[in-house]
Amino acid sequence: MVLLVRHGRTPTTGKVLPGRAPGLHLSDEGRAQAEAAAERIGELADRTDGPTGGGGRAPVAVYASPLERTTETARPIARRLGLRVRAERGLLECDFGAWTGVDLAALAKKPEWATVQRNPSGFRFPSGESFLEMQTRMTSSLARLVERHRGETVVAVSHADPIKAVVAQAAGTPLDLFQRLTVAPCSVSALAYTDHGPFVLTVNSTDSLSALAIA
Repeated sequence: MVLLVRHGRTPTTGKVLPGRAPGLHLSDEGRAQAEAAAERIGELADRTDGPTGGGGRAPVAVYASPLERTTETARPIARRLGLRVRAERGLLECDFGAWTGVDLAALAKKPEWATVQRNPSGFRFPSGESFLEMQTRMTSSLARLVERHRGETVVAVSHADPIKAVVAQAAGTPLDLFQRLTVAPCSVSALAYTDHGPFVLTVNSTDSLSALAIA
């Protein structure tokens, strides 16, 4: 099982397309969200730890995109679980190229914005990555983590669009519809990988994860 966690809020969340630009840290609210996510995931581990509990539901590893905001979100989770944060480049935000750092209000006025929302599978960010490349990178990265941790649970801290893209793929939803998914800051989306393919256990959860202990 993979617990996909979006990073917490930053000072520019909802205002700017930050992409991979360095130097963006969590806001005070984002740090509080990360602590709350750590507690929710820690409670899942508490319910499933021990010789008779959980069927491998207690996370054994915490991976994060190497950007500051994801690493800062992962640290309290790892601390709560008694683990360390492992950097994983495959979990990086989409490379927005020339759109990196641009105000979302300005981007929404561009004619290409309709394609981003309605036909993302056919769009490539100027001098950046396409949505399809992002989805392929993300799913390939998770496949490697799943192979490395067969029968175990891991945490993967990433970004909104990469998480939405991999959830869409797991659910068999076309990439052109992935914008209909919502992944809030520090929400948890859980995917179970089996010999019969992936199963979506929960999406955008900001509440207790206790049901996953018996999923």
